[in-house]
Amino acid sequence: MRYLLIALLTTAALAVVSVFVGVADVSLSSFFASGSEDIANKVMLISRVPRTLALILAGSSLAIAGMVMQMIVRNRFVEPSMTGTTESATLGFLVATLLVPGWPVMGKMLIAAAFALAGTLLFLRILKFVPLRDVVLVPLVGLMLSGVIGAVATFLAYRFNLLASLLAWSMGDFSSVLRGRYELLWAGLACTIAAYVAADRFTVAGMGKEFSTNLGSNHGYVMFAGLLIISLIAAVCLVSVGTIPFLGLIVPNLVSLAIGDNVRRAVPWVAVTGAAFVLACDILGRVLRQPYEIPLSVIVGVIGSGVFAWLLLRRRSQDA
Repeated sequence: MRYLLIALLTTAALAVVSVFVGVADVSLSSFFASGSEDIANKVMLISRVPRTLALILAGSSLAIAGMVMQMIVRNRFVEPSMTGTTESATLGFLVATLLVPGWPVMGKMLIAAAFALAGTLLFLRILKFVPLRDVVLVPLVGLMLSGVIGAVATFLAYRFNLLASLLAWSMGDFSSVLRGRYELLWAGLACTIAAYVAADRFTVAGMGKEFSTNLGSNHGYVMFAGLLIISLIAAVCLVSVGTIPFLGLIVPNLVSLAIGDNVRRAVPWVAVTGAAFVLACDILGRVLRQPYEIPLSVIVGVIGSGVFAWLLLRRRSQDA
């Protein structure tokens, strides 16, 4: 508990730093000394605070989605962006934009979530026909499926002149987050709470259908609930801030290495670590090339790919 408190305090410190980092000169003294109409107040309340909240919500929920995905698939090397889930959500959002452009963002997000659920179910169906002699084959199958779905989305975007929009959805970037444009991410927090409530059931489901059925658990219901949580988180983050790769892969693995595989114990750690990691990467992206900004997905992708390679090599050395 003491170490979790330290992690929470670290995340809070990163959040405070995030609020005061940026091109606009906003200091603590100017914020409290100025009137309600001052520019410093407006920048803080309209841009900086919503951006920091969006980083925390997106980071924690995507990390939880990755952990639930790994429990359902029973493989440590998968996450929503490596199983076709995120690409399916992108395709769904594109289809919604083409067919029902007048719908509110919430309606388009639900369509994206439905596509994400269908894409994840397709991935699980394909796995039943693939002889999985190596754990690395599972993410490879997912990456191939993601490539196919991404190609379909790219073709549609090219056909209807939406390539720029598709690129924006595929690039995780928080620079455009403002008050009134991130609130859907609170649904990710609700999904995180649901994952914590059902943590024990996900643990049992991750041990296999026969085992969970013998313990009296409805394996199909638990699996569907997990897939629904993953799909909603993927869709919400996609329509709000874009795609953030590797986050749901590396955070649960690092937490598992530190505290073990108890899901109920790991959920708070995964959520806090995911939020802290995203905050740190976003601060780094804003500081490296000031006054310009490196998109968050680029920073996370570079760090995440390195950690992913280390995890694979570590697994290989243990098997040897």
